[in-house]
Amino acid sequence: MSKLSLIYVTVANLDEAKKIAKFLVTEKKVACANILPGATSIYHWEGKLEETTECVLIAKTKTSLVDDVITVVKKLHSYSCPCIVSLSIDNGNPDFLAWIEKETIKN
Repeated sequence: MSKLSLIYVTVANLDEAKKIAKFLVTEKKVACANILPGATSIYHWEGKLEETTECVLIAKTKTSLVDDVITVVKKLHSYSCPCIVSLSIDNGNPDFLAWIEKETIKN
């Protein structure tokens, strides 16, 4: 089985999250994407303390596709410096992990 990863992304709103998620799943770059609306993000940006409501997008994919996913998300994202990070999946339901592998493109 391939190594697998979760990709964590924050986006400006639900419409943007759906657009990115649908593209990634349709292109089989990810097997699944979860959208969690209503996240409150607090951070410094350009010297100011900011508080923003965002959506969190969590995608499941093969580790070998992470760089492709990052490239796609950056192109579709409205932010100049979007949060896109990957986390290795070390363990989980073997049936679910096999499904992730099956539902992403071969490479």
